[in-house]
Amino acid sequence: MSRNNHNAIKFALVNKKFLVSNNLRRSASLKILDLYCEKEVKMGTTIVPFIESRTDLGQRSTTPSSLNSKDAAFQAANAAVRKKAKSTVVLDVRQVTLLADYFVFTGGESKAQVKAIAEEIAHSFAKQGRKAKAMEGMSEARWVLLDYGDVIIHILQERERDYYRLEQFWNHALVVSEEEWSEDDS
Repeated sequence: MSRNNHNAIKFALVNKKFLVSNNLRRSASLKILDLYCEKEVKMGTTIVPFIESRTDLGQRSTTPSSLNSKDAAFQAANAAVRKKAKSTVVLDVRQVTLLADYFVFTGGESKAQVKAIAEEIAHSFAKQGRKAKAMEGMSEARWVLLDYGDVIIHILQERERDYYRLEQFWNHALVVSEEEWSEDDS
């Protein structure tokens, strides 16, 4: 396991309770956690989420930027659309989680398209002086996660998007109308 993955996965079994740090929001870490939890539940262990430090939650981008989180989410959605992304959705999650202010979900039909969408978003953010805190999944490009602190972007191939149904998981968040974030072509 690489040093980065080791640092991202912090957990302990204490009194048969599974304690998980807030760093486990990364997709690769979640897959490992899912497999481990599945085994532990079969053995009768109670799984209890644990937040290591509230001060780490909602941490903003490490680089200064002129974009607020709403504008950044809209910029990410439009960058995805420029690369012909499928079914782009922007969710305002400020009222339901401290992880971020906005989530952007979008999809591609192939590994190449998913990578192109991720690169377009990263490039458009870099022009504004924003650097991702984390970028996961680029090598396989089935599910790419771009974490900018206040905006988290998920780019999934159709199969993964249909399987995980992340938008449904966050269905209590506010869906931002495409009319509000879409760039005007005229």
